[in-house]
Amino acid sequence: MMGIFGQATSKKPRSSISDDKIPEDTEPDDTSILDEQEGSIISSMISQLRVGMDLHKVTFPTFVLEPRSMLERITDFMSHPDLIFGAENCPDPEERFIRVLQYYLAGWHIKPKGVKKPYNPVLGEFFRCRYDYPDGSKGFYIAEQVSHHPPVSAFYYISPANKLCILGELRPKSKFLGNSVSTTMEGENRVLLMGRPDDGEYVISMPNMYARGILWGKMVLELGDTCTARNERLGLSAEMQFKTKGYFSGVYNAISGKVRKTTSNTDLGDISGKWSSVMEYRPTKGGQRVLFDVNKDGSKIAPKFVQPEEEQEPNESRRMWSKLTQAILAKDMDAATEAKTAVEESQRESRRHREESGEVYVSRFFSQNKDGRWIPNFVVPSDPVTAEQAVQEWIWAAPKADA
Repeated sequence: MMGIFGQATSKKPRSSISDDKIPEDTEPDDTSILDEQEGSIISSMISQLRVGMDLHKVTFPTFVLEPRSMLERITDFMSHPDLIFGAENCPDPEERFIRVLQYYLAGWHIKPKGVKKPYNPVLGEFFRCRYDYPDGSKGFYIAEQVSHHPPVSAFYYISPANKLCILGELRPKSKFLGNSVSTTMEGENRVLLMGRPDDGEYVISMPNMYARGILWGKMVLELGDTCTARNERLGLSAEMQFKTKGYFSGVYNAISGKVRKTTSNTDLGDISGKWSSVMEYRPTKGGQRVLFDVNKDGSKIAPKFVQPEEEQEPNESRRMWSKLTQAILAKDMDAATEAKTAVEESQRESRRHREESGEVYVSRFFSQNKDGRWIPNFVVPSDPVTAEQAVQEWIWAAPKADA
């Protein structure tokens, strides 16, 4: 341990002019350059860590926070609905599978400038919003922090008119690795094309995240390792490798993968490109096609409607973290730390109260099924018009009074 930090002290400080540049091949928004005060705070925090240590209980300084909750950040994957709307009308199962991959891959380019992490949601926190699409159809999203130890975020999106449902859960686990921090993104996205019920679920896992250069060099955010997409009923799968840059070779943000027909064990095509710019699919039969072009279509993000904070419940994400968000945007580190501490202390007090009273926490929007998966407390009516009204009433219903 001392060897690691001894090595760090022999490097040039972050504020060194000769070292103050963005690493080659990175996108400018993927890189953070810390000032002297920020570097000192990071060094102080790191001096308390051990390699391999679980970081769930470690309090990160506020300047590394993205001003929104993880529950809201998940909505990034609903930003380009045109890529998947209408997929149920494609007669070719492979084409439906590729459309689902497009939806998933198009969500990664949305990120704050620099190396930032969203707020860790507290137990009972939730985020909800509505989407109004140009054709008059709507989409609805609800996410809730259903567990604190271990942390679990459950989410549900539905657009009845567009016959699309996306649900799942995230169970992030962070570890200190020396000059980097890794976040293992356990959990899955499960996509349902409601117009193709015989397809069943399209199940997609997540890559892991790495913040590099926290001791020396420049801080860089990378996605890494393998994630999979599969549809067991259709016998289709994809294994996608999010590539981290090697020390001496490679490029940042690269992705590659193969789509396979599992029932016949044959390759159907290759995925390649960079998740921050252009990703392509080359089938074994047919011409190459663009899956997503960030420069061309990245700004075409579907806007979401969120109630004003004064109309939100106290444990809705934006209202709960309002003072912290304001302080971060104002670059007032002291006020941000005070606001963050206030929320966390309120959470600890609520936990103490439950422990003393023997109360068992019950989540509001989700419950666990017999397989341990978190599913919404909602049954979708078969009629799209009825379903749209029903889901809206469910998500925005007033909380039940305590018995």
